[in-house]
Amino acid sequence: MRPDVEAMKADIEQSVALLRRRLDWDVALRKLDELNARVEDPTLWDNPEQAQAVSRERSRLEAQVSAVKEMEQGLEDGIMLADMADEEGDEATLKDAREQLKAIKERAARAELEALLSGEADGNDAYLEINSGAGGTESNDWAGMLMRMYSRWARAHGYEVTIEAEEQGEQAGIKSATLQIAGPNAYGWLKSESGVHRLVRISPYDAAAKRHTSFASIGVSPVVDDTIEIDINPADVRTDTYRASGAGGQHINKTDSAVRLTHVPTNTVVACQAGRSQHQNREQAWKMLRARLYELELQKREAAAQALADAKTDIGWGHQIRSYVLQPYQMVKDLRTEVETSDTQGVLDGDLDPFMGAALAARVGETREG
Repeated sequence: MRPDVEAMKADIEQSVALLRRRLDWDVALRKLDELNARVEDPTLWDNPEQAQAVSRERSRLEAQVSAVKEMEQGLEDGIMLADMADEEGDEATLKDAREQLKAIKERAARAELEALLSGEADGNDAYLEINSGAGGTESNDWAGMLMRMYSRWARAHGYEVTIEAEEQGEQAGIKSATLQIAGPNAYGWLKSESGVHRLVRISPYDAAAKRHTSFASIGVSPVVDDTIEIDINPADVRTDTYRASGAGGQHINKTDSAVRLTHVPTNTVVACQAGRSQHQNREQAWKMLRARLYELELQKREAAAQALADAKTDIGWGHQIRSYVLQPYQMVKDLRTEVETSDTQGVLDGDLDPFMGAALAARVGETREG
């Protein structure tokens, strides 16, 4: 066996062994059998909320078990192909085997990180809120670039992206937006993105071509369903309605269909204009408010009230998590993990996995040996 093939084999075997330990393999298989039996029991659906919760748990565990089995089978097939190619001196087939093993190795590395997503709401969908900082057109444009970046990241990972609310900038970009990103572990991956993001570049809006620094904040909260009880006193919530607006501030509806909710005790504000009617937007806004308040409770419980605390302060130098420098040199650097890359365009096109992975590993404080 070629040395590089043997090294990939060892890495994949180590990853698979770690995943089995984290899943507690035998217990996971028994649990999956139990969940399958519960889902097939017609009486479960007498309680739709409980049935949905059981179905989600079954889907999550089934995906984890299937991923390990597929990696094991892929490793076996890849090694067999590499050995046959090596014996026959078939370099083209050996190259194919290497590519197959490389893909499995990358998948195993991501699965290792996903196994760390063990927080209470890590498996949930997520709301991602973007707000431009001071600076007018420059900051609005930067906020729009971040909206594109996270949308591309989400779609590249098979997540569904819905724009729940968006306020366009006068000349470019957005003043604010809220995206719902739906898919397995969306919140677990995205929650480390909460904070202030700083851009340094030569402004395309400055005739003097001066260098500008812009800021925008990201806030992430988990989408919660009716199985999680969030106690909100309606008297604590102020409701405002207004006309939904599109590009350039133009009204896209003739009625006050957009809804803004303010939870007065926590000064938490959410808005929705995605629906065609005020009723739809009100219902979705309440879901968003429940999600934000649940996130606040999680942060208190974990002693990590970061995103919401930052949202109540100025968006500026003191609360940055990542810096994006486009001129005079190119560098994206995470200020928490020290992960950096000169491939700024790749990052802005949605290549965020190295940053998210490092933040996740640092947060959990777990290594392969741990």
